[in-house]
Amino acid sequence: MSPVRGADIPSLEGEHDYDVRWPWQDGPLAPGLTCVFRLKNEAHNLPWVLPPMLEAVQHVVVVDNLSDDGTPEVARRVAEECGAADRVTVTSYPFQVARAGTEHLATRPDSVHSLTHFYNWSFSQVRTAYSMKWDGDMVLTREGVSILRDLAWQLEDSDAVVAVPRHPLSVESDRVAWLDLGFRFLEPWIYPMGPEFTFVKAFEWEVREFPESATRLVAPEGLCVELKWLDRDEFAHWSAMDFDSSRAPRKRREWQVYSALKEGRGHEVPGLHRIESPEGVHVVDHVTRTWLPRAERPLVRRKGRLEV
Repeated sequence: MSPVRGADIPSLEGEHDYDVRWPWQDGPLAPGLTCVFRLKNEAHNLPWVLPPMLEAVQHVVVVDNLSDDGTPEVARRVAEECGAADRVTVTSYPFQVARAGTEHLATRPDSVHSLTHFYNWSFSQVRTAYSMKWDGDMVLTREGVSILRDLAWQLEDSDAVVAVPRHPLSVESDRVAWLDLGFRFLEPWIYPMGPEFTFVKAFEWEVREFPESATRLVAPEGLCVELKWLDRDEFAHWSAMDFDSSRAPRKRREWQVYSALKEGRGHEVPGLHRIESPEGVHVVDHVTRTWLPRAERPLVRRKGRLEV
């Protein structure tokens, strides 16, 4: 492999194809919003996740990280079925990435095994003026599609950072799920592309920097749900379960909800709602298309904490 000419963040291991070279070094970026997915074994979620996102943004970048469930192939197939194959870039990041928590903390930020380097390399694939971090288990509602579509052109030249509330949905079966409205899950997801908006290492995971002068916007509640499947290990990417209440309050809440549901104590958790869908309708579709749009606002009545 030959070195990446003018690399902004060379990889510690000398994996030059995975040095970070920021696209703005080549000139102004095109208008629009690109959604970046960093995925590992999300094939099951993508038929719910990708179609609404492809309606909402100009381009999608899928970075697959060592999936063994056909995630890249499913991403390409779903994009083709949506008539959006020309607006999806599927690439791979072939390195084992440190799990959040203690493993991440012990890994240098310029290592290809670091969450920080992984994220910076992934976002260096963006060619639009705005980028959006999104997870492979987050499903937009119809309102979410509409708002993101509008934001894509309203944000141009604004340097605004947008935080998007999300609502964890723990799926018990095809017709039963538990929606967590007892904690305010809110963090910045949408950023301009530029040297002041890159990822740096933090205690538990990576965080994206932004200047104090940046305008901060908060999107409405009810735009997306975060799928969590009770028959899967939703914490496999964590190296420890001892979540510090001061540093990782949202992860602490997720662990409490997950533990309660696995032990059959869901009804004991304040703010956790059991939802059953009509026969023949998957509960994910019911929540995103019917239940959430009709739910009384505000959705979250217990004050949580903004994660940045």
